[in-house]
Amino acid sequence: MLLARTLVRDPELVLLDEPTAGLDVGGREQLVADLTRVATDDLAPPVVLVTHHLEEIPPGFTHALALRGGRIVASGAIGEVVTDEVLSETFGLRLRAAHSDGRWSARPG
Repeated sequence: MLLARTLVRDPELVLLDEPTAGLDVGGREQLVADLTRVATDDLAPPVVLVTHHLEEIPPGFTHALALRGGRIVASGAIGEVVTDEVLSETFGLRLRAAHSDGRWSARPG
């Protein structure tokens, strides 16, 4: 509902900082679905999403920026940023990135 209110004002850019914090799984998945529609709509404004949880990245998002301690670890096309090496450096532990059904995830590895 809040996303719809934001978009009805026809913004030039939408900034979302941890928008799923406090949501249950159903709410999170509804927001991810809504953001997927926005990401694939050529008339929608660009969306910047800040998250620590890869599974919250909606399908259709094309670029990523990984930060650690305020410095850029990597930036660019999402498939070039969401990698084992970049995630491991970003979060300070060995991680394996996975991409399945349009969604990203990371597990220890």
